[in-house]
Amino acid sequence: MSVSESAKTLILDTAQVNQKIRRIAYEIFENNFKEKVIVLAGVDGQGYSFAKLLATELEAITEIQLKVVKVTLDKLAPQQSEVVLDVDTKELKKKCIILVDDVLNSGRTLAYGIKPFLATEVKKIEVAVLVNRSHTTFPITPTYTGYQLTTMLNDHVEVVLGKKSAVYLL
Repeated sequence: MSVSESAKTLILDTAQVNQKIRRIAYEIFENNFKEKVIVLAGVDGQGYSFAKLLATELEAITEIQLKVVKVTLDKLAPQQSEVVLDVDTKELKKKCIILVDDVLNSGRTLAYGIKPFLATEVKKIEVAVLVNRSHTTFPITPTYTGYQLTTMLNDHVEVVLGKKSAVYLL
């Protein structure tokens, strides 16, 4: 989807995105400071990138062991595709799982992304998103939200993570 720069509205610049990630990392630490291991399970794509950035921030503030896991699923047809983790589910037993994605829109991706964790005896599952659009049609409410954004259903939110991180409304 090629959109001209003039059609994009900047919502969060690099400094603001980094500030949101840092704040979420502190919230995760505050809510899980007694844990021995925290698993950050990022949805393949920007969710996985976001999980790695959260892990970097958490490493700076805590000695808790962190494990970043990639959750792969077909976002357009999640019910037809298998949800795959890049780790053996035995390693997740009795662990705190934080399912991470860049944008929460309908909740469909995160609802299906939880599936492999339900087959394992995990301690708890929390959800972290950078942007919550609040158009949920699935019962997913994020535990950690970087930015709450009211949008129209036909709007698109683009998250760019890296050296020049940003959030745009298209």
